[in-house]
Amino acid sequence: MATCPPHPPHPGGPTVGTTVAGTPAVATPDVGTPEGGPLRHAHWWQRAWVRYGALITLLAISGLVILALVREETGTEGFLVGLGLATLPVPLLIAAFRWLDRVEPGPWRNLLFCFAWGACAAALIAIVANSFATRWVATATADPSSADTLGATVIAPVVEETAKAAAVLLVFLFRRRDFTGIVDGVVVAGVTATGFAFTENILYLGMAFGTDQLTGDTGIASVTAATFFVRIIMSPFAHPLFTVLTGIGFGISALAADRQHLRRVAFPLSGLLLAMGMHAMWNGSSSFGEYGFLAVYAAFMVPIFGLLTWLVVWTRQRELRTVREELPTYAVAGWLSPAEPYALGSMRARRIARQYARRHAGRAAARAVAQYEGYATSLAFLRHRGRRGRAGADFTVREEELLRELWRRREAARPALDHAARMTAPPVPVSAPPWPVYGVYGYGHPAPYPAYTPSPAYDPSPTYNPYRS
Repeated sequence: MATCPPHPPHPGGPTVGTTVAGTPAVATPDVGTPEGGPLRHAHWWQRAWVRYGALITLLAISGLVILALVREETGTEGFLVGLGLATLPVPLLIAAFRWLDRVEPGPWRNLLFCFAWGACAAALIAIVANSFATRWVATATADPSSADTLGATVIAPVVEETAKAAAVLLVFLFRRRDFTGIVDGVVVAGVTATGFAFTENILYLGMAFGTDQLTGDTGIASVTAATFFVRIIMSPFAHPLFTVLTGIGFGISALAADRQHLRRVAFPLSGLLLAMGMHAMWNGSSSFGEYGFLAVYAAFMVPIFGLLTWLVVWTRQRELRTVREELPTYAVAGWLSPAEPYALGSMRARRIARQYARRHAGRAAARAVAQYEGYATSLAFLRHRGRRGRAGADFTVREEELLRELWRRREAARPALDHAARMTAPPVPVSAPPWPVYGVYGYGHPAPYPAYTPSPAYDPSPTYNPYRS
């Protein structure tokens, strides 16, 4: 594990690449490079554009194949009807998960990958594997009815949750900097499941519309209306709710130290098993009697949804508290103004800062403030992991990288955050003196909050190091 000073150097002090004591920072060489230098003899398949191109091609082919299969099942008209109705809950679900991720927003490319994986790759794996397994069971047992029940309650939950969990695993392994806790796991898993549910809803709604075309049913009494009510109105969160359990397992694993190998493996597997169990119970609810679906919905789905919502919101508030507790170290060292840790630890203050920047300096300044907030939050989480012994060997390099990004945006961000801190600061009770007071602020009124002034650089002692393993 890398070592680093208990306080970062002042921006006007030692240059990037050195610690406070002036010793070189510990850096981790890039994988496959000599001493961190450029990759000289990289094979063609090791280039980034090749990997990205292969991934995009895979997802595109999967999408074309799954759309062709769905269209074959539903017909062109049913496919278009299902596509239009299945699109309705997607923006709301994506917005909800994006709202949960506002403390430390992950890059959009991760969410696009997760949605595409769920809608294309995971859906294709599920429809092919489910059909093959169900046919095999029906042939082996000569009982198609039992095979369908077994496929819905056992095969489908295992196949579908495993296919969706693959996206969470890929982000966890290859985008580790963006996967730091429970909220990240919830967002990645939820967006993946939203994509999967989107494709599945196209199939079910399109087939329901085809049934109505054959029977002539229309309006509220139609199968399409009933399917829309159950899948879009009552349970748009069903698939996200299942897969979020897997995401929480990966999020707990991300909080574990590198040496805690059992915890890093056990929690994702436990989350996956819970997701499969809930999915199986949901699919099998129709076999519990006439009111089995409503009983499972009221007794399990709604309470668990409420519990997970509370857990995610509580985790988000805990992340904000971490920001308020960790960033004062950088304010003492002169990297941040004294007001910034408070403002960055409040979602309301962040919003006010962005609005202030947009109103006075335009969209570019507001975008710079938003980026500043994201980098500062990543810096707070990085230091929190380091203080708990969970930082990697590249702690110092990553810290310097984040500080450099903050310093580049300080001119746009500091005035906005100082303004937001003054607007959201809790009122301080001031008792009026027993004698009259005259001044520029009127009779008997206290002066407003003083302007924030940066503190001088702090010279920390290099003898104490909380990150030494």
